[in-house]
Amino acid sequence: MLAAGDEFFADRENLLLPERPEFRPHTFGNKGQMMDGWETRRRRGGPDGGVHPGAGDHDWAMIRLGVPGEVHGVLVDTAHFRGNYPPEISVEGAELPGTPGPEELAAAAWRPLVARSKVRGHAANGYATVDRSRVTHLRLKQYPDGGIARLRAHGVARPDQAWLAALGTFDLAALEYGGAVEGCSDRFFSDPANAIMPGRSRVMGEGWETRRRRGAGHDWLRLRLAGRGLIRAVEVDTANYLGNAAGWVELYGRDGEHGEWFELLPRLALQPDTCHRLPLPHSRPVTHVRLDVLPDGGVARLRLHGSLT
Repeated sequence: MLAAGDEFFADRENLLLPERPEFRPHTFGNKGQMMDGWETRRRRGGPDGGVHPGAGDHDWAMIRLGVPGEVHGVLVDTAHFRGNYPPEISVEGAELPGTPGPEELAAAAWRPLVARSKVRGHAANGYATVDRSRVTHLRLKQYPDGGIARLRAHGVARPDQAWLAALGTFDLAALEYGGAVEGCSDRFFSDPANAIMPGRSRVMGEGWETRRRRGAGHDWLRLRLAGRGLIRAVEVDTANYLGNAAGWVELYGRDGEHGEWFELLPRLALQPDTCHRLPLPHSRPVTHVRLDVLPDGGVARLRLHGSLT
């Protein structure tokens, strides 16, 4: 969160907290009921209810995306805001190089992503975007004022290709660099996208875990890499999986959407709660990778270190 026009009752940073919003009744601070979200003061105009000149008709907050990319949908969650939510919102996007501050962003060319739209109180309000070009920042507007608990922007990462080229070797599977999960056999206990999240998992629920398989076959995870590249080293981390880690894994790659799968890493026995690191001295270019988990279980993180072709 970079800036907000007003955050009198509750801080703008609450919009991006990862956990679900909470409400604790009769919890008051110096400015009133403490809310888990971003809440502005009431806008006041003249006796007729109009906004006084120069005040504008909305409050706003500016956000730098964790990863630049295409925003396909926006979630504006007004959980626990029942009599103090904004009647309408809009969302804009901008693409700027580097790390601009609030002043530079205020002067930027903003594009509408979500037109001015109705909002329901104490509800998860979802909106599809009308512009899916690359953006680095968002501006959330609420009309005229009120409280919003959480903001989520869902889409596809599109990092700076010049930066990736300058890095040389990086994690080709990483979500933050444009890697994506295209499919999996099972997502019963947790989201397969966890396997390519930044950082190490802190608890079992932050990895990818499948249900217990009672028949033949095995589980699998299919990834689209950040770009066509050469994988030089692999990390398979079973952190926090003690009695439910995957038993073995195999890794396959293919070059192109319809290419034939070929072996990258032969069957590897996994240890619980361990990061397994292996070099791949003889690699072929790949665009997609499939991790086979035998027979089932949990994998916290998969890292595929390499460089773009």
